[in-house]
Amino acid sequence: MDYKNTLNLPETAFPMKANLPIKELEILKFWEDKDIYNKILESRKNSNMFVLHDGPPYANGHIHMGTALNKILKDMVIKSKTMMGYSSPYVPGWDCHGLPIEHNVEKEYGVMDKAKTRKACRDYATKFIDIQKQEFKRLGVLGQWDKPYLTMSYDYEATIYKEFLEFLNNGYVYESKKPVHWCMSCKTSLALAEIEYEEDKSISIYVKFDFISDLGSEDKKFLGKAVSAVIWTTTPWTLPANLAVAVGPDIDYVFVQVKEREVLLVAKELCDKLMEKFEIKDAQIIKETKGKDLEGYELAHPFYDRISKMILSEYVNLEVGTGLVHTAPGHGEEDYEVGLKYNLSIYSPVDEDGRFTQDVQYFAGEHVFKANEKIIELLKKNGMLLKEEEIVHSYPHCWRCKKPVIFKATKQWFISLEKNDLRSKALEEIKKVQWIPKSGQNRIYAMVENRPDWCISRQRAWGVPIALFRCKKCGRIVKDKEILDFTAKSIEQFGADVWFEKDNVYFLPKDYKCECGSQDFEKVEDILDVWFDSGVSHKAVLYNKIKWPADMYLEGSDQHRGWFHSSLLESVGTLGKAPYKSVLTHGFVVDAKGRKMSKSLGNVIAPQSIIEKYGADILRLWACATDYREDIKLSNEIMTRLIEGYRKIRNTIRFLLGNLSDFYKERSLKYEDLEEIDKWILAELENLKEKLFKAYENYEFHLIYQNVTNFCINTLSSFYLDILKDTLYCDSLNSKKRLSAQTAMKEVLDVLIKFLAPILSFTAEEAYQLNKPEKESVHMEYFVPTIDKYKNEPLREKWSLISKIRLSVLKALELAREQKYIGNSLEADVYLNSNNSLVNSILFDERINLADIFIVSHVFCKSVDNALVDYTDETLGLIVKVTKAIGEKCDRCWKFDESVSKNENHLCKRCQEVINEQRLKF
Repeated sequence: MDYKNTLNLPETAFPMKANLPIKELEILKFWEDKDIYNKILESRKNSNMFVLHDGPPYANGHIHMGTALNKILKDMVIKSKTMMGYSSPYVPGWDCHGLPIEHNVEKEYGVMDKAKTRKACRDYATKFIDIQKQEFKRLGVLGQWDKPYLTMSYDYEATIYKEFLEFLNNGYVYESKKPVHWCMSCKTSLALAEIEYEEDKSISIYVKFDFISDLGSEDKKFLGKAVSAVIWTTTPWTLPANLAVAVGPDIDYVFVQVKEREVLLVAKELCDKLMEKFEIKDAQIIKETKGKDLEGYELAHPFYDRISKMILSEYVNLEVGTGLVHTAPGHGEEDYEVGLKYNLSIYSPVDEDGRFTQDVQYFAGEHVFKANEKIIELLKKNGMLLKEEEIVHSYPHCWRCKKPVIFKATKQWFISLEKNDLRSKALEEIKKVQWIPKSGQNRIYAMVENRPDWCISRQRAWGVPIALFRCKKCGRIVKDKEILDFTAKSIEQFGADVWFEKDNVYFLPKDYKCECGSQDFEKVEDILDVWFDSGVSHKAVLYNKIKWPADMYLEGSDQHRGWFHSSLLESVGTLGKAPYKSVLTHGFVVDAKGRKMSKSLGNVIAPQSIIEKYGADILRLWACATDYREDIKLSNEIMTRLIEGYRKIRNTIRFLLGNLSDFYKERSLKYEDLEEIDKWILAELENLKEKLFKAYENYEFHLIYQNVTNFCINTLSSFYLDILKDTLYCDSLNSKKRLSAQTAMKEVLDVLIKFLAPILSFTAEEAYQLNKPEKESVHMEYFVPTIDKYKNEPLREKWSLISKIRLSVLKALELAREQKYIGNSLEADVYLNSNNSLVNSILFDERINLADIFIVSHVFCKSVDNALVDYTDETLGLIVKVTKAIGEKCDRCWKFDESVSKNENHLCKRCQEVINEQRLKF
């Protein structure tokens, strides 16, 4: 007779093949139709709040793997906090202004007037917000997608302007001609966060500046000799703007006679190396001096009829060069600062295209980079070039167009970091924030400590304008509260476009006059730095609305110089406090070799391709599985390994679901009535829960993957569930032993589904809906709390020893199988002997069914002479002997037993009783 239909075989609608690309779309529709996100918020409306504030991605193009990683990590944090019992609303946002959008619009439509450009930019941003919104939702990210925050919404633009006015009225904002990073391609100034450093080849040169001051009148050693100070520079094109040569006040310098009538001035420490580089032999030091004694000497510019003064500066060092620094106040931050001290002109004869202006002799109209060769030729011609050589060094590039930038002085708007101690206050706030990882604190601290004033103006069309009026006669900036308030209200009502669409008379009161009596005003039409836009998001989205400050900001590590940085300065400037309590940063996505993903390398993997092939849960598992604090590797091989890990987790859940199809909570046994093995798995489950709770609290998601995978594979599949199969399949539906197993398995399944929900959001929902759900969605659930009575360390230790004994028995059985003495392990009986008292306490424990644990027909704790296999585990002091099982094979459970021969149905006693019970029932 075929007894298969009498077995309690697993039944579940949870398929082995996930088919996630299709199934996930069904779940997305379910979440949307049931309005699950808002129901989650409603269910936590009286709970403590945890707010993760979304850093706005740029509304330009499709999402890439970096943005996918970021959104998934945020979703994991929010869902885990929600399941811990917090109310954790998620308001996604978009950064909508800025140059990349404007560039793309210009590529498509050409150059247009400001009004048309701004409308086209708004339409472009709207298009990609809609695209990215769907792509983020496809990742399984739940949030307020119907009401995101947009930096181009009218109320947000008004907040940007009002925050700017706060800085203005508090005296932080000033206008000045200062050197800034300037992109010649984009024709705008750039913030520090918009600069990327790339390796670049440059020509470095050593140039002579002849002394005009008569040294011979002071020291006869110099009589009749040409004396020159030697500088080194990697930017020959800045020499036309040279106004000074800087020396270190405490550095030792030497005058070195190199020819009969020629003397060079260099730093003493670098002298020998420089003479070798210049191929000068028999050089003789004729005088030593301190830098501070050189102040005030006059030098001749190497190719212009102009004086360059010798000045003192603390930034001069001896790491490279000559110890004397070419100084052009219009082309460098430190040059600018020292130039102010010495009242030097902020001379920057370069236009917005990077070409020398018409007043520059020899090079007018020449692009600065192309002028390098001509400048070098002129120096050679004048006999002022000592050496030229090619070097490779790190050079600033524009993060948008990827082209090299220059430092040039232009008239810009700045926020002072020294006014009202903004820098020192920001540094103090940094110390109060929890940085994850801790290294983030040092990184942003150094950046804020050493950065120049914040250049907040840009010379473009698309953004929020610095909406101020300037008197054409005296240059005064209009700061009348009535006018500024009206402008702010107008922006809130009509958007920032109103500044460009309306004439002066709309904003200015009738017959309004400047203090100088003039009625002639012009608009400032520079736009605000987009980092200021996003930096005010805490005020626009959280302040007096949700919760302020945010509990967490979470972005890539590059945002220490970007959004974390600008948000900190903006918040401290207007509210005196950091806008976040904690900041979590993640690394970048790289390929298997650790290389940055780029089209040129052909190693780009798009999130859409993974979702279409494997499903979003596999992408979510990837985001979880690796320690995000380092760069995160991604390759097809890595995805293949993750898919295998996913299958093991899924199959474990499937097994549990299948064997609980006939189980309801009402059939649960009390803990005291459970079998010991089931009490043990609950003790192990408590240990797992504690690890998972801790990992979620510390945002160590990779530990969740590791612990869950290990639990599913080693604790459940290879041990606990493997042992239970006979009980689950062959025992009576109502047997105490089977109900005990199901009671424990139900606990295990609940824990796995709920703790995996923030990570495998789709799979957990699918399983939850098949697990007799109590709520509409798993994401409305709470993590399963710890249950003290389940904790039992002595039991865990005992079963750890049982596991080791089992491993030894399995090795012996494998030897018997290899020698073809047995096939299935149920064909074997096992005889055990030990001289270890702890092991013997297990072997002779009547509460433990060793035959079930080893999945053999019988276990005897005694010796036997006719063993097929002998195996000794010296560590345990255990001798394992394997024999052929006594009795005959039961046709139903396949165990060998002597009772089978006495039964005409060829069943063992247990199976016959189950069959009889089934007959009575039906």
